[in-house]
Amino acid sequence: MAIACNVVDRELYTRFEVKRGLRDISGKGVLAGLTRIGEVHSYIIDEGETVPVPGRLIYRGIDIEDLVDGFLRDRRHGFEETIYLLLFGELPNIKELGIFKEQLLEYRTLPSFFVNDMIMKSPSKDIMNVLARSVLSLYSYDEDPDDISIDNILKQSMQLISQLPLLAVYGYQAYAHYHGNTSLFIHSPHKDLGIAENILYMLRPDNKFTPLEAELLDLSLVLHAEHGGGNNSTFTTHVVSSSGTDTYSAIAAAIGSLKGPRHGGANIKVTAMFEDIKENVENWEDEGQVITYLERLVNKEAFDKTGLVYGVGHAVYSVSDPRAVIFKSYVKTLAQEKGLEAEFELFDTVERLAPSIIEKHRKMYKGVSANVDFYSGFVYRMLGIPEELYTPLFAVSRISGWCAHRIEEIVNQGKIIRPAYKSVAPKVTYVPLSQRK
Repeated sequence: MAIACNVVDRELYTRFEVKRGLRDISGKGVLAGLTRIGEVHSYIIDEGETVPVPGRLIYRGIDIEDLVDGFLRDRRHGFEETIYLLLFGELPNIKELGIFKEQLLEYRTLPSFFVNDMIMKSPSKDIMNVLARSVLSLYSYDEDPDDISIDNILKQSMQLISQLPLLAVYGYQAYAHYHGNTSLFIHSPHKDLGIAENILYMLRPDNKFTPLEAELLDLSLVLHAEHGGGNNSTFTTHVVSSSGTDTYSAIAAAIGSLKGPRHGGANIKVTAMFEDIKENVENWEDEGQVITYLERLVNKEAFDKTGLVYGVGHAVYSVSDPRAVIFKSYVKTLAQEKGLEAEFELFDTVERLAPSIIEKHRKMYKGVSANVDFYSGFVYRMLGIPEELYTPLFAVSRISGWCAHRIEEIVNQGKIIRPAYKSVAPKVTYVPLSQRK
């Protein structure tokens, strides 16, 4: 009954011109707001026609390729600098970056007994739930949690950005201990390490990691930090913030959105798909065998039988996802360090062959290409990061974008976000209880 009474005839969406998912028939997002934080660029208009172009991702007016090239050329990590850029709208100078890192370090702690009371005493099998619950609980430790002045929101944002890596790693350690019967390791963050380094330091029993490992994790955090105002979790941040609620509630709501497998959990599906490919393709170097598998995959005969090639295709990008393009060269270097060149070549083969196979079997309004999730799961596995932390690490990165968009929503004092829904339910006459069959 609960299903039958909620089914809406799909034809009605066309009749009433409803933009399902806030997208039009071509897949373009319906314009719902304006932002100065991030831009996702994937096409140009030429003589009235939409022409796909290589994707670009822009943070506060700066192309992601230039941002990444800048800090990697200096042989330093860039996530903290990226957080500053998103929050304050410009790149910091050396002094400003130093002060900002010191402030993040000051906030890189949790209230007394918080780990024991909130994480250890009620370990969850899903770390995203640990993050959401913990963020909501931190409301109780804030002396003025409902103050939505920009200065206070900035303070709350920096605190949550600094605390989320601890919540994620500690949440996983509790899960692994209580649900996996492993030894329990709770390492305090190291004051001389940045966010990416500290995640590896706290996660590993021996605290050890290589410079390349830290560089790749830092790069991943930079690439996932922001993706415009329309992605589901960031739009959730705008919607919830527009009601005037507190920062903790807004960020917990965004975490809930990101938990969904259609949003933050895609790289887990990519990882599982490749495990199936490795089991069912005898010779990874034989393109014919790979093509045969992909044909079966698209025809809903392989893996989870959904017909999806996970990690290939994106709601916005068509020609290329700039995050995947940047990631790929560094992924190859890490694969060589880990002795996994053959597996990297399999990823490269699937990335090259899948778009044409998908296009052959599907009616598409735009092309497809590998997205950032295609390689991120492979990177995390090479880094020894457990699958349970894949989506939480996405949150550790994206919270910087969420906080920037929350501030933007509050600064512009927009109306509460309330799109229209048309009721298509038939009118029904009330029947007294005694007369109901």
